[in-house]
Amino acid sequence: QVQLVESGGGLVQAGGSLRLSCAASGSDYGFNVMGWYRQAPGKQRDLVATITFGGITNYADSVKGRFTISRDNAKNTVYLQMNSLKPEDTAVYYCNADARTWPPRNYWAQGTQVTVSS
Repeated sequence: QVQLVESGGGLVQAGGSLRLSCAASGSDYGFNVMGWYRQAPGKQRDLVATITFGGITNYADSVKGRFTISRDNAKNTVYLQMNSLKPEDTAVYYCNADARTWPPRNYWAQGTQVTVSS
């Protein structure tokens, strides 16, 4: 059974940094695209960043130059380094992964709160 376990959320002042981690398990052949999404109160869930198995990255315009996504394929873990945080980055952050199963399936983690104070 596929599981995604997040860690690293919390409270930080504006301008600070946080690092999120998401450890995936349960897929014998690993995971294809992994990524991070976020949802602020009263808003839809939006893409933050994704990374392919080969390391190709994609970022939302609002986080380019501040956030960095990376992954360790041996550990099936994806990371999100968040620098220069702003109050508008406050949201629940969700890890997402495409499992290399048959049929392929997409999975979500439970979410971790990131709060940036001004």
